[in-house]
Amino acid sequence: MGSKRSVGRPPHPDVLTPGEWRVVDAVRHGMSNAQIARRRGISVDAVKFHLVNAVGKLALRDRRALRGWDGVRRDSRLHSREQDMEQPLELGPIGQISRSVGDIGAAERWYRDVLGLKHLYTFGKLAFFDCGGLRLFLEEGPGATQPQSVIYFRVPDVRTAHVQLRDRGIEFDSPPHLIHRHADGMEEWMAFFRDNEGRLLSIMSQIAETPPP
Repeated sequence: MGSKRSVGRPPHPDVLTPGEWRVVDAVRHGMSNAQIARRRGISVDAVKFHLVNAVGKLALRDRRALRGWDGVRRDSRLHSREQDMEQPLELGPIGQISRSVGDIGAAERWYRDVLGLKHLYTFGKLAFFDCGGLRLFLEEGPGATQPQSVIYFRVPDVRTAHVQLRDRGIEFDSPPHLIHRHADGMEEWMAFFRDNEGRLLSIMSQIAETPPP
């Protein structure tokens, strides 16, 4: 007789299964069950099933406690990295900014083809662009109708960038104009325009005082 085959899910070396981890990470990101279901392509009941299992395995009270749980999955590089609590806290440069849009496909094309940003990748209704080391994250959702912060793009020469963007069909609310002159002579110049859905953007340049010949 052959050996008996095991039944059910294969054992996992971690406290949660990969599916449970994906749902838990989404909960910790602040997503609702319906949002998780749409993002993962599963039913809301499946999301609830994973949540019940995760809360039970971790001996937590409820979803709120799960959202504050700071566990790390074993296959993450962060899991094997030792924490150094003696290291002083130092926040680095901003790594990513986000903006809600009404149509991710149209926004992706505009920011890539018209504005000329480097497109990194698109996942479902999420699109990511590189802005000189800072990542711009666009997400299609209801927040597109809410007020949003202005994004200011640094350019070497605000006048040249203004002409180049106008040649690509961008209409400016205002031409390049002086915003402020610092005590050392440094000038701040900006010009404002809007993206394909009417949200305000700006190009900016800092012009240092020209040294005497």
